Amino acid sequence: MTTLTEAGPQTTGDTKANRQADNMAVASFVLGLLGTLVLNLVLGPCALVLAGLALARGTTRRGRALLGLTLGFADLILLATLATNDGTVSWHIGG
Repeated sequence: MTTLTEAGPQTTGDTKANRQADNMAVASFVLGLLGTLVLNLVLGPCALVLAGLALARGTTRRGRALLGLTLGFADLILLATLATNDGTVSWHIGG
């Protein structure tokens, strides 16, 4: 006779939660990377929030979440630097 335990449904829910946290970690990395090129005012904070959520939810892709966090901060530092030097919130190549 087979008995059901409550561990079965919890592992399924944990797997789904881990998958969502992993996806958030990857999204934070991609948004942070894109934010260094375009829309750093928007994509930088999004990368920070997603990385923080992924780390709080216990992602297995911790390195990617930390990279997303670092790139999000770099986006905001780049934005602050460009805004103080050029007086604008965007950057361009050339003079």
